[in-house]
Amino acid sequence: MNLANKLSFFRIILAPVFFVVYLLPRFFPSLFVDGAAWTIPALWAIFIISEITDYFDGFVARKLNQTSDFGKLLDPFADTLTQITIFLCFVIDGIFPSVLFLLVIYREFGILFIRNLMLKKGSSMGARLGGKIKTVAYIIAGGVALLAVSLQRLGVYESLQPYFKTCALVIFIISVVIAVVSFFDYLLIYKKTAAAQENND
Repeated sequence: MNLANKLSFFRIILAPVFFVVYLLPRFFPSLFVDGAAWTIPALWAIFIISEITDYFDGFVARKLNQTSDFGKLLDPFADTLTQITIFLCFVIDGIFPSVLFLLVIYREFGILFIRNLMLKKGSSMGARLGGKIKTVAYIIAGGVALLAVSLQRLGVYESLQPYFKTCALVIFIISVVIAVVSFFDYLLIYKKTAAAQENND
C-alpha cells in the first residue's frame, strides 16, 4: 500500500461520508429545524478533496514510480465509487434522472469488468482519453448540481436554482453520452489485445 494507493483508498472512504452528510437533513429533518446550511461547506470540502486526491494519486504514482497493476485497478474503482455515490445523491433529490444514472452504473462496472479481463490476460488498461474527458464532465456536472443544492439549502438566489439544475442536467447528459462512447473504445482495445495474444499463441 504505497502513497498513491493510500490516496485512492482515502477517496473510497470519503464517498460514503459525502452520502451520509448529504442525506442527513432528508432522513433526520427534526435535527435540522434551523436549516441544513452547515452541510454545504462539509459537502464542498469532501467534493474538492476527492477530486484533488484523484489528481494527486496518479501524479504521485508517476513521480515516485509507484505505478502498479493494483493501483491501475484501485484508482478507477475509487473514481467509480465516488462518482456513483455523488450522482446517487442528486438522483434522490430529483436533479439527475434515474435512467441516466443506471447507464452510468452499467458503463462503469462494464469498464471494471473489461479491466479485470485484461489483467487475466496479463495486461493492464489505464485511462483512455475518452475516459478522462468523461471524468472531467462528471466533475463539472457534479459541481454545478452541488452549487444548485447549496443555494437551495442556504435559501438564497431562489430564482437561479432552476437554471443551475438545468445546466447540471445538460452537462450530465453530455457526460453520459461521452461515457457510453468511451465504453466502446475500451471494448475495442480489449478485443484488439485479445486478438493479438491469440495470434501470438
